[in-house]
Amino acid sequence: RRRVTMKLWTKELEKRAKNFPIYSQEKKGLSAQVLVKIFNPYGRGTWLITEAQKQEDGDWLLFGYCHMTEWEWCYLMLSDLENMEIAIFGHRFKLERDLHVSKDATVKDLVK
Repeated sequence: RRRVTMKLWTKELEKRAKNFPIYSQEKKGLSAQVLVKIFNPYGRGTWLITEAQKQEDGDWLLFGYCHMTEWEWCYLMLSDLENMEIAIFGHRFKLERDLHVSKDATVKDLVK
């Protein structure tokens, strides 16, 4: 049985990302607008992406407020998130994109 996985990065996000290149929200801190929220639906791991820039190889350099063990600002590659797998009881799962985040949500709105 084939499992359908969610696309973390869509054409719509690619268009919106043009308004949020790397360093574009540098001084905003927790007031930075969130481009996309990616999360582990089975445990730890939340990435609030605030900036993104397409690289020459087609991958995307991302920047945002991320939580694995504690909240911190970090850079990462989209391909790393797309390739990440969560193993639970012999099954493998992928990260998901939060479909319910408002387009004008800020980091402060989403960090609890």
